[in-house]
Amino acid sequence: MAAQSSRVVGRAVKPRGALALGLEFYRARERGRATRGREAAAPAAAGDGGRDFRGEMGAGRPGKRGGILLGPSALGRSHKFLHAVFPPQSMTVLDTLANLGLLFFLFLVGLELDISAIRRTGKKALAIALAGISAPFALGIGTSFAFRATIVKGAPQGPFLVFMGVALSITAFPVLARILAELKLLTTDLGRMSMSAAAVNDVAAWILLALAIALSGSGSPIIALWVLLTAAGFVIAISLFLRPVLAWMARRSPEGEPVKEVYICATLAIVLAAGFVTDTIGIHALFGAFMVGIVVPKDGPFAGLLIEKVEDLISGLFLPLYFVSSGLKTDVATIKGAKSWGLLVLVIANACLGKIGGTVITSLFVKIPVREAVTLGFLMNTKGLVELIVLNIGRDRKVLNDEAFAILVLMALFTTFITTPIVMAIYKPARMTVPYKRRTVECSPGDADGELRVQACFHTNRHIPTLLNLVEASRGTGRRRLTMYAMHLVELSERSSAISLVQRARRDGMPFFNSKEQRTEQVVVAFEAFQQLSSVRVRPMTAISDLDTIHRDVIDSAADKRAAIIIMPYHKALHHDGSFQSLGSPYHAINKRVLREAPCSVAILVDRGLGGHAQVSAKNVSFSVAALFFGGPDDREALAYATRMAEHPGVAVTLARFQPSRLQSGEEDAADEAAVEAFKAKVGAVKDGSVRFEEPEAYTREQVLETIESLSGFNVFVVGRMPPTSPLVERPDELGPVGSYLVSPGFRTSASVLVVKRYDPATNPKSKRFDPKARPPAATELDALDEEMGSAAVVPVTQTPMSEIA
Repeated sequence: MAAQSSRVVGRAVKPRGALALGLEFYRARERGRATRGREAAAPAAAGDGGRDFRGEMGAGRPGKRGGILLGPSALGRSHKFLHAVFPPQSMTVLDTLANLGLLFFLFLVGLELDISAIRRTGKKALAIALAGISAPFALGIGTSFAFRATIVKGAPQGPFLVFMGVALSITAFPVLARILAELKLLTTDLGRMSMSAAAVNDVAAWILLALAIALSGSGSPIIALWVLLTAAGFVIAISLFLRPVLAWMARRSPEGEPVKEVYICATLAIVLAAGFVTDTIGIHALFGAFMVGIVVPKDGPFAGLLIEKVEDLISGLFLPLYFVSSGLKTDVATIKGAKSWGLLVLVIANACLGKIGGTVITSLFVKIPVREAVTLGFLMNTKGLVELIVLNIGRDRKVLNDEAFAILVLMALFTTFITTPIVMAIYKPARMTVPYKRRTVECSPGDADGELRVQACFHTNRHIPTLLNLVEASRGTGRRRLTMYAMHLVELSERSSAISLVQRARRDGMPFFNSKEQRTEQVVVAFEAFQQLSSVRVRPMTAISDLDTIHRDVIDSAADKRAAIIIMPYHKALHHDGSFQSLGSPYHAINKRVLREAPCSVAILVDRGLGGHAQVSAKNVSFSVAALFFGGPDDREALAYATRMAEHPGVAVTLARFQPSRLQSGEEDAADEAAVEAFKAKVGAVKDGSVRFEEPEAYTREQVLETIESLSGFNVFVVGRMPPTSPLVERPDELGPVGSYLVSPGFRTSASVLVVKRYDPATNPKSKRFDPKARPPAATELDALDEEMGSAAVVPVTQTPMSEIA
């Protein structure tokens, strides 16, 4: 039966085996995305939560390996397998689709570069870029003589020299962006420097590649010069005539409105037309697509929507086909004898020596520390799909033979493989062990007038109004200062192409793109307006990471900022009918990890629209807060937060104390009584009746439920996460026995819920590296507010000129 199934599959794919394989791969990938989409189907979802495929494809690691394994280097050595899966009549279709996808991929690469940013590149980054391309280019030329003397004797000298120089000196800009983001280095000074240098390197490499293609197209220097001049005329023409047209389309595509399909279709048609023109000129069709990507305006949503339309198809179908096409042309078996393997060692050594050595020496010359200089050298040595494109062009132009092509492909694989582990080994940003005492909202009498630092996290913009209204209600009196660190949690997801990564990093001080990114401006303006209207100081930050590790950014940032409490969004989104739908298990896992490992107290905010969909000004705040107190550390922390809210003139707080059967020690009872008595004292001090205390006679579960259901007209419920009471629902989640009931379908309310967990070093063993007994240093006006973050992927949102960084 198995054999019969195999024969059926073989007959099904035989007419168009390669295309069918690619389509099946694409469909499987789409099914996987659909499954993840159902898990995370909510308006507030920040991504699909899946393993990043495009980053891997962009890095060229599994894609290249898969292509090589399918080719004559491994499985393709069996002619039966090769002709069954890739019949000869399908190769034309495979190559056509692969090259079509490559055309649009180069369009995406062009979108990732902003030529105007090159003019803003600092002197350090410019020097590193020039050294990073000139040193390996020179060694590449030297290596070419060894190749021409041994295995590439018939290759044209001029084009071969330039191709070898470009192959050794190129830095893959999209791959570098992914690696920096995965290592949480994208928004550090090191990441900014490497991205700036890589942008200069990329442009220089493409210019040199155009020269190599022009030289390889004809044997006459006069014709090559004519091709280059015509290509320069093409670049000038699209800059003068095409850029205004694309800018007009971008202006007619405002934020929040769908882009007309005619604009997207027209742009993609322009990509094909530009490729046809440059191919006719004699340089390559890829250059036309690349130049169109460069002239597309990067501000506004237009560029991002183009990526949305093109990226999935390219990364899901066309790029795998290109890797297959390239892998079928790569035959490692052509590398025979000690001489050929010696050339492989030579080309790897020269590639690393030229790129890493040139970068390190120049970095030391411009006074960059040794460790950062070495790390920068390895980062600049990143190869990837762009390198593979260069090699395939050289092979198609008959500049590289099969053996030289295989050697250079293995060189690209090796240099890409070593980058991430070596950078992780040699560059570990120094993290200060930040000692601080106040890890809870409830504080000792000596710290009663001290500053409260709140780290409020959000996934999407719709969380911001409720977050700001909650923080405004929590600001307390003027002498009890509050500082809010607003952290935007950005998923490093399948959609995180290099352009979006660099745009987000630019928002944090890396000006690779135009600064008029409307959505980010709206966030920054909201925080700035809130800071001006309120006495709360706000410092926006961004964390870029995958969902499996983003909790580390939250935890490390809270420790660095000496936060007393972290506010996390609930992992379920509110629908219009009042029900909650999960954003997916990864978001649930983030909250659970933060609750388990945080160095301070944690609160989970269930957003039901506190204050509506707009931030309420400080003068108009009018909220009613119900604090439910059962006893225990978490309830005392929740009561401390509610007590601070009671100090706001526009907030009314009611404390409902329940006394179910005792489940705790005498010490806990004494602490509970002290906390309640302190609140009662505040009730007596407030004469307007805005602070009230109630002690309902509710001892059984049914009585407690009846009492809670009678509490109506409140905007916010504040509860402890783990009070000493039996669960009010069958299976409580991270909100605990009471909080889970307040968000359950059985409790109908429009009030938001804040569930608080008090910091406990006994249950947070990973936070013990921070000394809880040490007092924080005295904070100046700028100290601790603008201090450098320890976690590389978390940075304050500023607009620092690159000239000051590099």
